Amino acid sequence: MGSDDKIVDVNFESLLRIFTVPEAPDSTLGNIEQKLSQNLNEFLREHIVAEEKPLSEIEKDFLNSAIPETPTFVSEHTQHLLDTVVSHSVHTSAPSFIGHMTSALPYFLMPLSKIMIALNQNLVKIETSKAFTPLERQVLGMLHRLIYQQGDDFYQHWMHSAEHSLGAFCSGGTIANITALWVARNNALKADGDFQGVGKEGLYHAMMHYGYKGMAVLVSERGHYSLKKAADILGIGQQNLIAVKTDSQNRICPIALEETICHLKIQNIKPFAIIGVAGTTETGSIDPLDKIADIAEREECHFHVDAAWGGATLMSNNHRYLLKGIERADSVTIDAHKQMYIPMGAGMVLFKNPSAMTSIEHHAEYILRKGSKDLGAHTLEGSRSGMAMLVYSSMHIISRPGYELLIDQSIEKAKFFANLIEQQQDFELISKPELCILTYRYVPLKTKKALAIASAKEKEELHQLLNELTKFIQKKQRENGRSFVSRTRLTPEKWGRMETNVFRVVLANPLTDKGILHSVIEEQRKIAKTSPIVLPKIETLTSTILQL
Repeated sequence: MGSDDKIVDVNFESLLRIFTVPEAPDSTLGNIEQKLSQNLNEFLREHIVAEEKPLSEIEKDFLNSAIPETPTFVSEHTQHLLDTVVSHSVHTSAPSFIGHMTSALPYFLMPLSKIMIALNQNLVKIETSKAFTPLERQVLGMLHRLIYQQGDDFYQHWMHSAEHSLGAFCSGGTIANITALWVARNNALKADGDFQGVGKEGLYHAMMHYGYKGMAVLVSERGHYSLKKAADILGIGQQNLIAVKTDSQNRICPIALEETICHLKIQNIKPFAIIGVAGTTETGSIDPLDKIADIAEREECHFHVDAAWGGATLMSNNHRYLLKGIERADSVTIDAHKQMYIPMGAGMVLFKNPSAMTSIEHHAEYILRKGSKDLGAHTLEGSRSGMAMLVYSSMHIISRPGYELLIDQSIEKAKFFANLIEQQQDFELISKPELCILTYRYVPLKTKKALAIASAKEKEELHQLLNELTKFIQKKQRENGRSFVSRTRLTPEKWGRMETNVFRVVLANPLTDKGILHSVIEEQRKIAKTSPIVLPKIETLTSTILQL
């Protein structure tokens, strides 16, 4: 269907066809469907252009702001998407693209997604998601059990209770973290005597009633940026999201945490939530959750664990110990679209206490009636798709032991790559992997020797030049399109907390092999030697220092 010399009529009969009649198997869309089903990665390799196109050039295809007055044939538009969107998309599932937290997807999710889209359920209320609502409650129960390990009786009693919720499905870690802190804030400023609670009367009246000058949330320096959004939205202010010092392994320092709490209490600022990070975005580090739990219990603070990245590690009996203490958290964030290999848009927040979310419960006469099992009564988002079905299916098809294999191989691969970097004379490992994220940078061998004897001023100058070189390598590698690593900025203790640009890799993709890791390093080495300005400056300064 479709031709360059044909025009589609705007009539109701033709509109009905796009609702009822599928494209022919030999059409552009039909061919795409077949290729996607047969070999997803081959389709992406074939249609995504390797060499990067400048964003300004891509924008030229999307300049017209007028809604079209004439319809387009489906196959004609599909070809347009292939040429303008697919070809210049980021190949997140490519085995050599190891800078993203997204990965290759299991093939079965493509046809299952079609079922989910065709059903078009709205999870806000039971009337539009009759089977999906109990399914989602079961998925939340499964993840709750993975974290808190309660027995069968607990889940039989609470999982499908209309008045309770074990958690909430949401679009990602940001909404999950906001939900957790929303619950924490409302429980900290709950109804008391004549005061009807912060949800009814607002933050000003809550402060007046409880006699606080402010409310604070504490998290490590490596806390996710979504927490600033939460502090803003919840009215406590971004300045009251307090960053606590981290140690040489990028984990929160418990002593610094206790000192910060004491300082806040002297100012009459109530620390109502402490956040432990289980898998920081930058380095994959895991905070000492048990120690944080001790402090949170003593201070009567809500203990939230942001395990958006590392939560799936609980699937592995071999590495579950890395998250010891998570079972003591009041709430936990997990993103299924990260290490559970689900498409984007599947986050969850779980609560230890099935009654915790009562503090944010909301109802309306036409929807979310009291006593109903409407999931929307306890969610920040209203209308939502049935993404829980894909998590449900993956947990059955892959199973826990399957996830264990995926988690274990990713951690072992990260250890291999860390060892490989340490074996290179001209690379420096910055952060060792706890999970499957690590950071490193390129440093010429002579420059390493120069750094060891350089004065403070020379050291700082060399670091600035190395930062520029890291930026050059990372950008050039991305533009080449053969492989990709991301870039971030850390403050390593080894280098006196100087800001240091580093390469960041995420090794969750099961298709990434050791040969690819070797080639990534080799490509970076070759790119470094083509630096027209920065490398010569580094070499000159290095020679000066070594001659002295």
